[in-house]
Amino acid sequence: MVPGPVLWLIRNVFSPTQWVCEANAWFAARLFPWLIGPCELVAAEVTGADGQTRHQTSDVHIKKCRYLEASGCVALCINLCKLPTQQFFTDQFGIPLTLTPNFEDLSCEMVFGQMPPPPETEAAYHQPCLAAGADGQLPCPKVRS
Repeated sequence: MVPGPVLWLIRNVFSPTQWVCEANAWFAARLFPWLIGPCELVAAEVTGADGQTRHQTSDVHIKKCRYLEASGCVALCINLCKLPTQQFFTDQFGIPLTLTPNFEDLSCEMVFGQMPPPPETEAAYHQPCLAAGADGQLPCPKVRS
């Protein structure tokens, strides 16, 4: 989708500084509501590669995710949106990104500049199927397939 030389340029010239992360969040919040749903920019605490925490406006709060609302499926959210999007931005663009879905209100936090943790350490990975409810059910088995 993005030509190799452009990806190389982004990865090597535009390191994930606060400005780059905030600019990516600004563009995402303005260009993609038609795709992901209504969203707004909010401040976030981001832990950098140096271990330092900084405040920056690089959190795109998706008020109600269109994909999650339409599918109602934890596995689709994680396998087709969360993990591929995190991997694409972090690995291809060199800009760390963490998506954190909220399965109760169907919102999502998209934080540019925050390294995504290993999937198995996140609450989303252990989320029961939405159709089954969260009453002590096992994690959605389709997340791991």
